[in-house]
Amino acid sequence: MPELLALLGSAVMFGLLGGGHCIGMCGGLMGAMSLGIQAPARRTRLLLAYNLGRVTSYGVAGLLTGLLGHAVTNGPGATVLRIIAALLLIAMGLYLAGWWHGLTHIERLGRGLWRHIQPLAGRLLPITSVPRALLVGALWGWLPCGLVYSILLWAALQGNALISATLMLAFGLGTMPVLLLTGLGAERARSLLRQRGLRVAGGVLVMLFGVWSLPGPHQRWLMGH
Repeated sequence: MPELLALLGSAVMFGLLGGGHCIGMCGGLMGAMSLGIQAPARRTRLLLAYNLGRVTSYGVAGLLTGLLGHAVTNGPGATVLRIIAALLLIAMGLYLAGWWHGLTHIERLGRGLWRHIQPLAGRLLPITSVPRALLVGALWGWLPCGLVYSILLWAALQGNALISATLMLAFGLGTMPVLLLTGLGAERARSLLRQRGLRVAGGVLVMLFGVWSLPGPHQRWLMGH
């Protein structure tokens, strides 16, 4: 249970501190949704619906890849895959701290799928109703994103489809505050979540958890202390 809570905390932190990258991917659409909508309550409903659709697609992706991960991680290479998952944590910590952005290069993996999904999402614009916002969000959740793909691989390597889906949902929920603040025009509150010191501190914590996740005698020593 403590390890699961640490995993969930890491997933939320990835989403919260990776919000700057999410703004680059979805910020334009969020801003466009807010244009021309004067009623704050209606704008908030559309933004919430869009983000709930997007987070749901992350959970579905986590469940699907988690099923594959369960088959792979229960084989003879389980230890190797655990090491890869820990190294991914360290890499994502470096990304969150702003020290290395190599993870963004894996975005090209999903471009083929996105070419088929993007026209469907485009036909639903502009977003004028809650059901349409939900559907656009569910489609936009498959937008190629190096950070999302990295979290997805890390979640899949946990070897449990339900845990993988839960981690992706936690990550998605972590991204919501920054994107909601962007759509609502709350620049001051959004800037607080993007402060350099906060990102570095979060990145270091994630890297430390990655080191702890590496198989080895250091785990027993750390647990003992």
